[in-house]
Amino acid sequence: MKVFSITDVGKVRKMNQDYVFATDEPQGTLPNLLVVADGMGGHKAGDFASKFTVETLKEEIKHSLKEGPKEVLLDAVQVVNKKLIETAEKDIKLDGMGTTLVAATVIDHTLHFINVGDSRLYLINQEVKQISRDHSLVEEMLRLGGISEEEAKHHPDKNIITRAVGAADKVVADFFQVNLEPQHDKYYYEYALKKGDVILMCTDGLCNMVNEDEIFTIIKSARDIVEAGQLLINRANENGGKDNIGVVLATPFSNEVSIW
Repeated sequence: MKVFSITDVGKVRKMNQDYVFATDEPQGTLPNLLVVADGMGGHKAGDFASKFTVETLKEEIKHSLKEGPKEVLLDAVQVVNKKLIETAEKDIKLDGMGTTLVAATVIDHTLHFINVGDSRLYLINQEVKQISRDHSLVEEMLRLGGISEEEAKHHPDKNIITRAVGAADKVVADFFQVNLEPQHDKYYYEYALKKGDVILMCTDGLCNMVNEDEIFTIIKSARDIVEAGQLLINRANENGGKDNIGVVLATPFSNEVSIW
C-alpha cells in the first residue's frame, strides 16, 4: 500500500483550516491510517479544530483497547469530540469550532472508514465513485427529492453541513466497509475493493473546484499518487481555489501490481 497526503491554502483564504494525515505504518491495532479534516470557526478556531481532531484521533487509536476497526474508529471519534468540546469551553476564542472528518484504514483488502460532515471518500478505478455520504443541508434536500443532482452542485447553501465533530455532545459518525461482497442499506455500505483501485479522500475545496471527470482524468494520467495529488491541488487552484484544499491518496494493491 502506498499513501500520499497534501494540503494547500488555495487562492482566496488566508489561513489553511484543512488538516490531513496518511501513513502505511501501524497505528495501534490498525495497520495503516488515512485522515482528512476540514475545520470551521472564527479567528484560528477552524485551524485549531482540524489539527486537534486529527492529532488526538491518532493518539486515541494508538492506545485503543477496542477490537476491530469499526469499534476503534467509532470509539476514538467520540473521545475526540468530547475533548474538542472541553477545549473550546476553556477558551472563548475557540467557541463554536468544529470540523469534518473522514478516517480510514485498509485491512486485508477491506476498506473501513468513518465519515462526519461533507469531506469525501472516493474509489477510483474504471470510474469515480463517491462512497462517503455528505452530511449537508443540500444532500438532505437531494435525498428527499427537493432538488435535482444538477441543482445540488450549484446550490448556494451547499457548504452548510448538518454534522461536525465538536458540534454536539455526541457525534454521529457513519461507518462504512468496502470489501468483496456488494451490499447496502440505509446506514451500511460495502463495495468491491479490487486491484487498480485508488482511494481519494478530500475536503470540499477539491470536489467543489474539480469535477469528477477532471479528477478521474488527472489520477489516471499521473505517473503516481504523488504527482496525482499535486496535480489535483493545481487544478483546484486553476479553477478558482476558493477554499483550502486537502487531499489524501492511497493505492491498496500497489505492493502487488502497479496501477500505472
